Amino acid sequence: MSATIEQEALPKLTAKDFASNQEVKWCPGCGDYSILKQVQTVMPDLGIPKEDIVFISGIGCAARFSYYMDTYGMHSIHGRATAIASGVKSMNPNLSVWVVSGDGDAFSIGGNHFIHMMRRNFDLNYLVFNNQIYGLTKGQYSPTSEKGKVAKSTPYGSIEDPFNPSELALGAKASFVARSMDRDPKHLQAILKRANAHKGSSFVEIYQNCTVFNEGAFFGFTEKETKKERGLFLEHGKPLIFGANDDKGIILDGTTPRVVNFKEMGLSADDLWIHDEKDKIKASIIATFFDTSYDGTSFPRPFGVIFAEERPTYEDGMKSQIDALTAKKGKPSLDAILSGDKTWTIL
Repeated sequence: MSATIEQEALPKLTAKDFASNQEVKWCPGCGDYSILKQVQTVMPDLGIPKEDIVFISGIGCAARFSYYMDTYGMHSIHGRATAIASGVKSMNPNLSVWVVSGDGDAFSIGGNHFIHMMRRNFDLNYLVFNNQIYGLTKGQYSPTSEKGKVAKSTPYGSIEDPFNPSELALGAKASFVARSMDRDPKHLQAILKRANAHKGSSFVEIYQNCTVFNEGAFFGFTEKETKKERGLFLEHGKPLIFGANDDKGIILDGTTPRVVNFKEMGLSADDLWIHDEKDKIKASIIATFFDTSYDGTSFPRPFGVIFAEERPTYEDGMKSQIDALTAKKGKPSLDAILSGDKTWTIL
């Protein structure tokens, strides 16, 4: 005798379902509050059961994130969140794995782990909260602090050139590179959804304001008066247009980008550089729009998906290799695995 069992429909989750019972402890006005809110807001739309979601963090203000998400998670060690997340994903590829880190945790202590996770292309999402400062340890300069930064560890100004996270990720063979900010909830939500939909390592840099140690570092990109003039919001298949009056654009003169006032020149939007997020060469040029200039012209900072390509993930490759070896050699016993190819008898 057989019977049909109707599975009950899963209840529709809300943002509150992803908020833990832990008291959120960040400084008043910290940009992390907004990022937490946007992540909790998009989670129900992803259609993933809570028990299949894992948040793993390192050390720093951003690392508190895993406590505040009502999902599985781990507050790990400094710079090693990527290594732990890679192990989780390789052992259970069905999980939705999210890594949360700060600019110091990701690019200083964890720099080596960051580049290798990008090139290996695990199917997980890496969110880096970049405030260009060490917040938890009270205001030292970080790998993303601008040259000349006066901080507790650089009282006469930093003499180092900072990392450009997008360039670093592209150089490390990242398959998805994007940038957003804490003060643009709609944009951040859209980028988070794109990152989740991407199969591969999704790197999302989020500009985050530290009210105590680096207040206003990104206000030029977030404030209404300057946002359109200093920010370039990328859309696949759309021209690179910016400016308070949407009258500025970017063209390519060979391989050299140039800023033009296309309306004054009698050009149309179709004459401008059309963004193709799958073109890595052009993505690498866009990533250089970072406190750099060509022929003395300053360029706007790009936000949105800079680059995205589909390529095999690490865990898929590992499974294929294991399946092929198992089909060829069979499944070995645990003793055989532990002893290896050679054994010795000690008399």
